[in-house]
Amino acid sequence: MSSVQKLKGSIKKITINHSNSRYAVDITICIDLFGACCVYQIIIAKTIKQLAMNSTEVPAEDLNYLRLYIFALLVPILLLCMITTLKYLAPFTLIADVFIVACVIATVYYSLREAPNISEVPSWKGVIGFFEFCGIVVFSMEGIGVSLPIENNMKDPKKFPLVLCGGMSVVVSFLILVGFFGYWGFGENSRSPVTLNFPPDVFPTILKCLMAVMIFVTFALNFWAPFNLVWHYVSRKHDPKRYWLWERVYRAIFIVVITAIAIAFPNIGNLMGLLGAFCLSNMGFIFPAIIELLVVWENPGLGRYKWRLWKNVFVLIVGVLLFVAGTYSNAKGLIANL
Repeated sequence: MSSVQKLKGSIKKITINHSNSRYAVDITICIDLFGACCVYQIIIAKTIKQLAMNSTEVPAEDLNYLRLYIFALLVPILLLCMITTLKYLAPFTLIADVFIVACVIATVYYSLREAPNISEVPSWKGVIGFFEFCGIVVFSMEGIGVSLPIENNMKDPKKFPLVLCGGMSVVVSFLILVGFFGYWGFGENSRSPVTLNFPPDVFPTILKCLMAVMIFVTFALNFWAPFNLVWHYVSRKHDPKRYWLWERVYRAIFIVVITAIAIAFPNIGNLMGLLGAFCLSNMGFIFPAIIELLVVWENPGLGRYKWRLWKNVFVLIVGVLLFVAGTYSNAKGLIANL
C-alpha cells in the first residue's frame, strides 16, 4: 500500500462532529479578536504614557506605570463599547486608514534619519526570535475575522478573491515597509508600536495623538465582531424582552476581562506573537487545510498527482510548526516579562 493510500485511509477515518468543529472555530476567532482588543488597549496606553512623560523612552521597569494607564482607559472604553450599532462606527475606519498611510510614510522618513550602514545591522537573531517574529507577522496580516462578513455582504461575492488579493497586497506592502525600515532605523531599541520611536517633534506628536484617538474608536469596531459571535450563543439563555439590558451587561464583563488581561500582560510584542502563533496558525493554516481535504476528497477528487493532498499536508506541517514553536517562544517571553 502506497503512502498516499495509507494517508487517505487515515483521513477517511476522521469523523468530525459539525457542531463541535464550529465551536472550536468560533472560540479561536473570539480569542484572537478579543486578544487584538487587548493589544489596541496597550497601544493606546503606551502612546498616552509617552505623551504624558514627554519622552520617547519607555523603559521596561515602567510597566507598573503602563498598567495604571491601561486601567485608566477602562471607563472610556466601557462607555464606547456600549454603542451597539455598527453604522455609527464604520466611517471611522476610513479615517483610520488615512492615518495608517501617514504612519507608514513617517516610519520610512524617521528611520532613514537614524539608519546606520545596512551592513552593520544583523539579519538573523536565532531560531527562537524567528518564531516570535513569525507569530507577530501572522497576527499583523490576519483579517480572517472580517473576511467572511465582507464576502457575505458584497453585491457580487464572486469578486471577493480579487478584493482579497488587492487588500492583502496593500497590507503586506505596508508591513514590509514598516518592518524593514523600522528595524533598520531603530534596531534593537525599536519599540512597539512603531510610532513610539518617532522624535518628540510637533508633527510626530500630532500624529501619535490622532492615531491614539482612531485606535480608541476602532477598538469598538474590533470588539463588535467577536462579541456578536458570543452574543449569538448567550442570548438564547435570556428573555428577549431584556436583551437590551443583558447585552450591555455582557459587554461590560468582556471589557473588564480584556482590561485585566492587558494589565497582566502589557508586553505587546510577545502578546501579538502569542495570538498570531496560537490563533492564526489554526485559523489560517490548520483548519482551512483540514476543511479543504474533507470537502474535495471524493468530488472532484484531489487532482492529478494528488496535488491538493500534498499542498494541504505542507500547509498543515507549517501550521503545526508555527503553533507549537511560536506559542512556546512567545508564551515564554510573555511570562518572563511579567
